[in-house]
Amino acid sequence: MDLKKLFGFDGKTVVVGGAASGMGKSACELLIELGAKVHAVDINPVDLPVEKSYQTDLGDKDSIDNLINELPEKIDALFLCEGIAGFKGRELLVQKVNFYGQKYITECLLNRIVDHGSVTYISSVGGFGWQQIYTKAVELINLPSWEDAMKWYEEHHKDIESSYVFAKQCLLSYVTYKCHSKEFIERKIRINAINPGDTTTGLTDDFNKSTSPNGDAIEGAAMIENIFLKSWNGYAAEPKDMGYPMVVVGSDICSYMSGQLIYIDYGLTSSWTNGALLKSNNKTIEEISAESQE
Repeated sequence: MDLKKLFGFDGKTVVVGGAASGMGKSACELLIELGAKVHAVDINPVDLPVEKSYQTDLGDKDSIDNLINELPEKIDALFLCEGIAGFKGRELLVQKVNFYGQKYITECLLNRIVDHGSVTYISSVGGFGWQQIYTKAVELINLPSWEDAMKWYEEHHKDIESSYVFAKQCLLSYVTYKCHSKEFIERKIRINAINPGDTTTGLTDDFNKSTSPNGDAIEGAAMIENIFLKSWNGYAAEPKDMGYPMVVVGSDICSYMSGQLIYIDYGLTSSWTNGALLKSNNKTIEEISAESQE
């Protein structure tokens, strides 16, 4: 079996945002191996043998507009991997980088993405529970311009206090809301997101500091371990554990997959869902197990 043919990236034009490090870089490495012509975008320099790299501030509209003007006229797949931690005081920047800028790039490039192409995002298990803010996210998604969205954020400052969480929930809402929208479904452009669990990247220290109420990296690391790893005696993922599956989702292998929010977290969020469902039914695992054996 020809793996390059199976993935369908050989000779194809692919754009990757957030390509300089972490999961995005891992995705780029695999895409290059599969024969893709990778156009790599990041605020930092990209040190990979890509077709072309673009140093772009993905939280700045003017910088994004300049990028849009330079990118190829035909794109087979778009992967958006950019993200920053949610430090207090930069809530709006987090919304722009982690959600709205990605929405804006997608919609600016949509007419260049080929029929049966794909758009794949990196969201996060931090967006778990996105259904709770869905109506607000849809309101934001349907605003006609970047400027209108910035005004909306100003008027909803309490909503974005959760910063990273709200942005990722909006991104997951966007995938759900748009997968059958006319502009996607009529041309069979697939749209999906992966949701990584705890992963060690160049942003780990930032995430540790932003998690701690005191900005203490050691305290934040302990809190993250307690939330994401302690319950199953787990371990942090590596960037390739996320970047590689992301490439698969955007490839021809998953040609019938769209509108999916894929949690890559060793089952952690499924265990959260399990606990919530059992609690809502006022039954313990032991009680349900006993009933099933009667």
